[in-house]
Amino acid sequence: MKVALSGLWSSVLFVFAYVDIFGFFRADVINGALAGRVSGAGFAIDQTFLVLTTIYIAIPSLMVVVSLLARAKINRTANIVAGLLYFFSIGVTIVGETWIYYILGSVVEMTLLLAIARTAWTWPRHPSHRH
Repeated sequence: MKVALSGLWSSVLFVFAYVDIFGFFRADVINGALAGRVSGAGFAIDQTFLVLTTIYIAIPSLMVVVSLLARAKINRTANIVAGLLYFFSIGVTIVGETWIYYILGSVVEMTLLLAIARTAWTWPRHPSHRH
């Protein structure tokens, strides 16, 4: 279970990264970044935005470690809560989106996040003892 969860979180992070990297092939994203604005959302790219973005990415990065090191009860709760929070946060970002690569990447991320929540939910409450 621990390896499965950490692998799922790692996959989420890869899709996050590649969808963002692919965005830099879009003129609106590049022009927005050069102007110091997030394209579409209109947020200023400033200290606050970059700190919040770093926190947003740090949490799933830390979930890789939590999944490997935490006890089952903590793992279960942390993975269900984080997985579902990220699922809904990504769902919000695709409202009104028209770029198919972004929608596809978001759907893949959301599917992986549901797999995280389901894996954590079905974690055995009592570990089997093998002799």
